[in-house]
Parts: sequence; structure tokens; C-alpha cells
Amino acid sequence: MIAFFIHRDHSEVGPAIWRSIQTYLRAIPPGSLNWYTSADGDMVPLDDEGWEHNRHVVIERIGGGSRTVELRESPSETGSYQVEYYGRRLDSPIHDAPATTLSFTFPTEYLLEHGAVQLRALALELAHELPFNFGYASFAIVSSRGSWASADWNQVESLLTRYLGLDIPNAGEFSSRLGKHALSASWLTFLGEPLLGSVGGINTLRNALSFPGVSLLPMERDRLLVTLGEWPDPVDTEKTVVPPQHRALARLLEPFTFKYEGQELIPYESDLNQWLRRFLH
Repeated sequence: MIAFFIHRDHSEVGPAIWRSIQTYLRAIPPGSLNWYTSADGDMVPLDDEGWEHNRHVVIERIGGGSRTVELRESPSETGSYQVEYYGRRLDSPIHDAPATTLSFTFPTEYLLEHGAVQLRALALELAHELPFNFGYASFAIVSSRGSWASADWNQVESLLTRYLGLDIPNAGEFSSRLGKHALSASWLTFLGEPLLGSVGGINTLRNALSFPGVSLLPMERDRLLVTLGEWPDPVDTEKTVVPPQHRALARLLEPFTFKYEGQELIPYESDLNQWLRRFLH
């Protein structure tokens, strides 16, 4: 999956968000998105009227509150093609540390068919107009918002323990909490201001990430793409150790990585804090 976190009000970035969604549509097979979340919260077929509804939700700049667009291939299954957009207001009284969030999901077959070079180029195209603070692309165990409750958590935790290169995304949750923070290091890691400056800028990253296969690509408007290898690495701990480039980037990001705070965290919060720092252990 590919996700971007933008520390801006949704009213400032709506047109750029919509153009990024259109880029995704051109890249995936026709008819891959068939359902969307309607205004009353139900999943309904995505017809021309539905597309116009979602365009209005993203582009419309009048009025306050949040914006939500959820587009899916299937109303009941996850893991294939999916778009999630959560537009936030930075002064929202109901979100702890909001960040307008946009994520795209691809099945693994897309990577195998098109290759990592093309997927990286597509990620750059999706990011082209977005004034992101943080973004990433990674292998992921994908579920839609609200459907994790039915997951086999023993199996999920087993996979996450073995494959450190897997992500377990939750765009809706982080859109309410991430603010200016980062998540963990990933195959593709997008950094924009103020986060890029906080980690020391391009020169600091270049010095810390002088490993074979790692590349740093400066982007317009003080943004940067860090690529940690030719292909995304699932980091199978039964066969390999944590790659040094992942550990080095995670170390730079750690002071700015999201963390639940408090003396009495619930188990989920403690586990997530540790999991986001898994490359450091």
C-alpha cells in the first residue's frame, strides 16, 4: 500500500487529492473500484452519481468538519484495490493531532506484474502535488476501517512477528492522531517539511543511509523520497536480520515517530508503540 499524511486543512489540498485519486484510477485495471461509503455510512455501488458525490466531498471547500472517501473493489472483501481519504481540519476539536490522509492499496499481483520500478514511479506520480509531511509504501496486511474486529489476530500477530517489513495500516486512526509525526521506516519513505528538517535534512539522511541500493530523490517544494532497496523487503526474521538501512532510517525517525503517551496505556497502545519501533530492537 501507499499512504500520505498531510499536515494541512482539507480545504487547502482537495484538488490535489482528487488529481492523485484520478492518477490511481488510470493505473489500475478498469472497473477495479465498485463500491463506496455513502453519506449515511453504508457501502453502496459506485456509479456515475457516486463518483460525482465523492468528487464533491473531496473538492468542496465550503464548510467545516471532516471529509471521508472510501472506495473499494468489493463490499465485503479487502486486500485488493482500495482508496481511503480522510480530510481533516487542523483546528478540529474532536481529533487529537489531525493530518489529512490519503492511502492507496494494490494487490501483491500488481507488484509482480508491473515490477518495483513502475510501482515506485507511480508512487512518485501519486505524490507529485501533495504537500505531505510523511508518506510510505510497504507490503501490508490490509483491512478496511471497522473490519479488523473479525480478523484472526493470532495469525496477524504471527505474521507481523516474523515479517517486520509488513505494515498494518490504519489510515482513519492515524488521520486523527499522527499530526506532524512519522511512522516506521519503509521501502519507500516520503519526507516533507517540517519532518524533513527535523531529521536533519537531505545531507544528514545521505550520510546515515550510505548503503548499497539506497537512493535519495529530492522532490519539489522541500520534499524527499528515500528508497531502501530495489524491491520492497518483507524482512523475514527466520531467514535474515534487520537490514542496516532500515535500522538507520528508523533511528533517525525515532524521536519523531508517533507514540501513545500516558502512564496507563491499554495493551493495544503499548503494542503499537513497540511495533512502530520494531527495526530498532
